[in-house]
Amino acid sequence: ILAASSSSCIGSKTWSPYDMIMISLSSSRFILHSWSTLNSFIIIFCERSYFEENVFVVSNTVFVFLNCSGLWFGAWLSVFYCIKVASFTQSFFFFSWLKQRIARLMPWMLITSLLCSFTSAIPFAWTDYGVQDNFTAPLPMTNSSELRNTRKDTLTLLIYLCEASTALPLILSVVSSVLLIQSLWVHTRQMQNNATGFRDPSLEAHIKAIKSVCSFLILYITYFICFLLLLVHDFSPLSNEESIYVAVMAACPAGHSMVLIWSNPKFQELTARILHHTNCHVR
Repeated sequence: ILAASSSSCIGSKTWSPYDMIMISLSSSRFILHSWSTLNSFIIIFCERSYFEENVFVVSNTVFVFLNCSGLWFGAWLSVFYCIKVASFTQSFFFFSWLKQRIARLMPWMLITSLLCSFTSAIPFAWTDYGVQDNFTAPLPMTNSSELRNTRKDTLTLLIYLCEASTALPLILSVVSSVLLIQSLWVHTRQMQNNATGFRDPSLEAHIKAIKSVCSFLILYITYFICFLLLLVHDFSPLSNEESIYVAVMAACPAGHSMVLIWSNPKFQELTARILHHTNCHVR
């Protein structure tokens, strides 16, 4: 997906909003998978240094940032599909306004997503490092316990607020997907009523689109739930519970990528060429 989207932008003065989203989404997922793999190797082979030198603080912060970025980019993809594909009545005049300006707004939407993800990840950098450093500073005996509790409460509140902010891309994705499914379903029913008995390529395309959007919505919600559970619960590294959630979170983007390739002829063509060249080299 990254290769196909990048090749479309090379040599072009203007990038399409779809390619911007695809490049951002696929890049964030590729970096996230690479970071998670590297983090697992560090835990296995350098466990003592991982905790003593607070490498895990940096790792958790980057992990939260990349996951939040992926959630935002996935949400904008749903919004883009909804704006471009679905048709609405005049009561949804905002979508009509957004459809005309999506090309100019998309870069700012992606930049804003990165800033929101960065803001959501900042408190996790203080969770075990900055807070502990502050606790080691000399404090009056009468006020030390009160100040520590105050700092803990403040940090906990910040983390909860950041966790709540991750629901914003979920809301965007769910609302956009539901509106898109509703619009596609109405068109599909109309086409079925007007069908003459022969196979209609447009009808099959609508049914395929509905399946793709439903699959993406299920994968997105599953990914979000696992990510939220990892933030809420304090699992020990490489525990069974954490490994299950991380495995599911790794499978959801992979499944979504397969859905995107299956539903996009450009991605299918490049994938077929890569497989063909791979088979030729193997032989």
